[in-house]
Amino acid sequence: MKTNNGLVKDLFATGAHLGHKTNRVHPKARKYIYTIENGVSIIDLTQTVTLLDRAKEFITKLAVENKIPLVVMTKRMSSVKVNEICQKAGIPYITVKWPAGLITNFDNIMRNVKQLKTMREEKAAGEWDKFVKHEQVALTKNLNRLERLYGGIATLEKLPDALFVVDVKKEKNAVKEARERSIPVIAIADTNINPDLVDYPIPANDDSPGSIEYFVNEIVEAYNKGKK
Repeated sequence: MKTNNGLVKDLFATGAHLGHKTNRVHPKARKYIYTIENGVSIIDLTQTVTLLDRAKEFITKLAVENKIPLVVMTKRMSSVKVNEICQKAGIPYITVKWPAGLITNFDNIMRNVKQLKTMREEKAAGEWDKFVKHEQVALTKNLNRLERLYGGIATLEKLPDALFVVDVKKEKNAVKEARERSIPVIAIADTNINPDLVDYPIPANDDSPGSIEYFVNEIVEAYNKGKK
């Protein structure tokens, strides 16, 4: 097991320590800043390690109780990798666009998911073979659109029990909906956001692909640990 110093070195290597320029720092994020270098905020990674452990304890407990988290990360640069990580773990995810109302209007969104599942089944059963080519092309186009938007949440049968959000500012609608329904939120908290908006903030860079993948892996592994 790595020491805190070892974990800090790992985080440093991913660029997790690099926050935003001082003119973009949120006042409530200052408590996580170690220093300022060339006008850029440097995150205190010792706090990151501590708060990551706290988030991992929560997500492990969630798994033990057979509860389901939802990963929300719609930054294009890391979407493929995050898809792979979540698919392997069997965790629902959103990596394209937050479906407005997923939490606050769950039943309506689930109608789209049901349509996706039905179309998958019909295609697999060969039911599309009866249609002419241009009709099959239209059906495939619609299926691909639904797959892209809702494929990651096709296994969701009820509201998620927690959210893990990569960028609080970008995913503000997801965070807002979760707060309205008192659903706990774990999030990478960069220096440009108010960390008090989430229940389990992890102070770190939310733009670096290396940093994003590191934290997604850590949270997913902690969930898997609880499942075992």
